[in-house]
Amino acid sequence: MPVLDKLFEKARARKARVVFPEMDDPRVAEACTRLRADGLANPLPLADASEAHVRALVEARGMKEGIAKRMVSKPLFRAAAIVAAGEADVMVAGADSPTKKVIEAASIGIGLSEGTTVPSSFFLMLFPDGREMIFADCAVNVSPDAQALASIAGASAASGEALLGRARVAMLSFSTGTSGTGDSVDLVREAAEVSGFSGPIQADAALNPSIAQKKGLGEGDANVLIFPDLNAGNIAYKLAQELAGAQALGPFLQGFRKPVCDLSRGATVDDIVAATAIAVAMGE
Repeated sequence: MPVLDKLFEKARARKARVVFPEMDDPRVAEACTRLRADGLANPLPLADASEAHVRALVEARGMKEGIAKRMVSKPLFRAAAIVAAGEADVMVAGADSPTKKVIEAASIGIGLSEGTTVPSSFFLMLFPDGREMIFADCAVNVSPDAQALASIAGASAASGEALLGRARVAMLSFSTGTSGTGDSVDLVREAAEVSGFSGPIQADAALNPSIAQKKGLGEGDANVLIFPDLNAGNIAYKLAQELAGAQALGPFLQGFRKPVCDLSRGATVDDIVAATAIAVAMGE
């Protein structure tokens, strides 16, 4: 069964509560109607600020009460507080808000998962030959250091497990193993050592078993590719789209305690429905 069909089935089984702080956007409103009708999620409008939302920020996030009250007066922060208070399972925003604001609200209100040092993003890449892969980070972190890259790899592995059933992670470089030197190779090598994932490894060795055997690293069956910086990741996913006909779904945010979906401001109703279902499927 194609991964999207599996994820939609998983979303239906979860029956998650999803808070939409931008329900007044016609696209979001129509998507919510479809999500409810198709049984993919239980969409929640943005509730009025309550003491429970303030308390969630104070108790769970260590915020001063006065600051928390000011925060929940803002829609994105209130949506994050609703998740933090346990009133919703997933937050979906971004149709009318920049990514930076969505990440800020989620980071403060929901917080990062254990072991994650930076929020990041991934694309779910679906290729015409049936391959299904995670590409990260292609949209958020411009030039991560080794610790941040290791954190991205860990979050991407969790996303791979949730969406693909199994994560085989490769930390990409222009060099495999000890064959090359340079600052970028050293960065990937350090990140691989910290995270425990395979790397540094060239893309062909990560994807081709015979080349992996020749180069002596990995199994050549990676389905989660970690790029050393945003340049490489963004270029790679667009090349896969244009030259290989891959479908790129995302970017999705990752590394938070609860699923957070950052919509493109140009998202269609279909995009919002699919993105929400995938975000729901990423939950526990």
